[in-house]
Amino acid sequence: MTNPRIDFATAAPKAFKALIGFDAAAREGLDPALVELVQIRASQLNGCAYCLHLHTSDARKAGESEERLHMVAVWKDAGHFFTAQERATLALTEAVTLIGQGGVPDDVYALAAAHFTEEELARLLAMILTINTWNRIALSTAKVPGTDERAAH
Repeated sequence: MTNPRIDFATAAPKAFKALIGFDAAAREGLDPALVELVQIRASQLNGCAYCLHLHTSDARKAGESEERLHMVAVWKDAGHFFTAQERATLALTEAVTLIGQGGVPDDVYALAAAHFTEEELARLLAMILTINTWNRIALSTAKVPGTDERAAH
């Protein structure tokens, strides 16, 4: 067993609360189902089992089907399971999450921009940034998948 790592929320409460506020502001006005797709796909790409468990559970509770949840990882080959807006969102999520692999291509950005107002697109980008930050916190502090510490803070 490794040594326990810090509890980020306890060790950096101001940063944690700021991130909670950023997260809440990002999701304001966005379709909750779309938010979960963003969080699931980014968590898959980042290999964050803790966040993937949380967000697939949240998506199920919100009524998302098992069939669609299983298709998120392969959405490009299973596009008919997702709307055009969802596919544009997943493409943007991948580009921003994997930004070091070529940035955000103009066509990916343009496709997302065609489905959202500027304000919605800004919040969508903020949502993608937020889940990537949560993934990095969970991974670097070795959060245990299958636990949900959100209520504790």
